[in-house]
Amino acid sequence: MIDTNLSLSIPDFTVSPRIDQVGIEERAKRFTTRSIKTSSKVSLLKLTLNMIDLTTLEGKDSEGKVKQLCYKAQHLHDTYPGLPTVAAVCVYPSMVKIAKKALGNSGIKVAAVATAFPSGQAPKDVKIRDTKYAVAEGADEIDMVISRGKFLEGDYNFVFDEIAAIKEACGNARLKVILETGELVTYDKVRRASDIAMYAGADFIKTSTGKIQPAATMPVTLVMLEAIRDFYYKTGKKIAMKPAGGISKAKLAVHYLVMLQETLGKDWMSNEWFRFGASSLANDVLMQLEKERTGVYQSANYFSID
Repeated sequence: MIDTNLSLSIPDFTVSPRIDQVGIEERAKRFTTRSIKTSSKVSLLKLTLNMIDLTTLEGKDSEGKVKQLCYKAQHLHDTYPGLPTVAAVCVYPSMVKIAKKALGNSGIKVAAVATAFPSGQAPKDVKIRDTKYAVAEGADEIDMVISRGKFLEGDYNFVFDEIAAIKEACGNARLKVILETGELVTYDKVRRASDIAMYAGADFIKTSTGKIQPAATMPVTLVMLEAIRDFYYKTGKKIAMKPAGGISKAKLAVHYLVMLQETLGKDWMSNEWFRFGASSLANDVLMQLEKERTGVYQSANYFSID
């Protein structure tokens, strides 16, 4: 039996594993060629829905918009029996209390972005207060962004300490650490940032804020999944994964789930251990499920945008 409460020895992050760019891209591409039976496809589409964090993170967000998003989270398609709900609704800290009330006893989590999302450009004490405020308002999960400038300068101890401080401020809320992989540029840096986040206490590692391009890609996600696998082998501690941004089609989401199962195994095939940060994905999954059920596509006009 692996001891999941062991004290972790912190590695030297300057010597994180190097990533073979050609190899990782070839392996990621192979997951898109798997043949999937119709029955399995339907199961994966429903699982995809259950793994989505429906998100609204705009300056124009209002109480009404958040309530509408929470309604959609609970009523994805009322004429389709047996559909799961999404995993969470993700909002700014100022909207957490509204979302919490609107979701009621649905079981859907409320996630809040914090730590000066999406730039991360704020003093640590401001980030900690931001986090504590969101938790006090009722957030079940916190999505933080790392200080990419400090990371790219090579100040890994700063990044580690900041994540650890935010984790402490989360209390019982789960912490998703956003690497903003599009700004890290190389797979080596993505791997190093993943290692730092996990050793510092992340419950999830997450690709992107969704505010810059490129956001999530399959090769980047594979690098992070392999980091999670290696961390689990070393420590016995499971870490969750969230690719976010750029995943808007059901077919692509299914490719991600194939990659997840073949890299980490069935134990990670639930919304406790994997999420999609892609609100527009929900409607395409619903359209695909209706096609499998009825044989015809419904118009996108049958589904709410928010």
